[in-house]
Amino acid sequence: MRVAIAGAEAENILLGAFQAEAEGFAKLILLGNENQIITILKDLSLFSREYTIVNVPEDQSVVQAAIDLIKEGKADMLMRGNVQTRDFLMPILDRKNNLIENGRLLSHITFLKIPEYRRILAVSDVTVIVEPNMNQRKKIVQNMVSTLTALGYEHPNIALMTLIEKPAFHMKDTVEAQTIVREHKEHPIADCELVGPIAYDLIISKEAARLKGFDCDLCGEFDGIITPNLLTGNTLVKAMQIHGHASSCGVLVGANIPIAITSRSDPKEQSYLSLAACAALQKTAVEWSL
Repeated sequence: MRVAIAGAEAENILLGAFQAEAEGFAKLILLGNENQIITILKDLSLFSREYTIVNVPEDQSVVQAAIDLIKEGKADMLMRGNVQTRDFLMPILDRKNNLIENGRLLSHITFLKIPEYRRILAVSDVTVIVEPNMNQRKKIVQNMVSTLTALGYEHPNIALMTLIEKPAFHMKDTVEAQTIVREHKEHPIADCELVGPIAYDLIISKEAARLKGFDCDLCGEFDGIITPNLLTGNTLVKAMQIHGHASSCGVLVGANIPIAITSRSDPKEQSYLSLAACAALQKTAVEWSL
């Protein structure tokens, strides 16, 4: 993949990207302040490696410049570098770039490898949709299931996470989760098992389900979590990364190009794994939106 890194003045992003380059599945196009990029490459002893630098003036959008390269057929995928989340997302969502067709939803999936949990756990949305409505939550489920399917999962187990496991009128997300699950049973929205409302401890632990008397055979065996809002998802992922020592990677799905995205504070492994996930998805010829 020819990877256009928007805002390549980022040490951790470059280290992970050059690991992907060394393993043969990424060719790097570094966009941003050329002098700063060269300085970082020299400091990291990467200056003599293979890459292309595209200097982007400060008064221009480095993300738009990267998207333009992709639209011109000069790059295959987009990767976030040292760019604020809003500045990264706005050009992707801009209709003039035609990256997202009408009716489709852009959402973010983080994959977590958590110690003591035997499955890779996908969590969404943790970057894009602040307060998803019920229709958006359905599309986030569809995005997650299509991505997991492309990675080799068959009929994954998906949880609609809420604070409690019973619908309560004063907690809108619990009622919506129950409604989505009921609709899914009548007319499946994706090829998956869907459970909700369900609290986090029940998602993760069969023992918690036993102690609470919660009758669900999928507890402790979920592949994906749909969080009720952005704050919940983002906090959950960062807590797992920092305190739970989880390794992770992130991709944006719903656009017609592969997009790798990690936090600017993430270690280099996350950048590498995000590129690896995009490469795996591209290899399976996944359609990047539903």
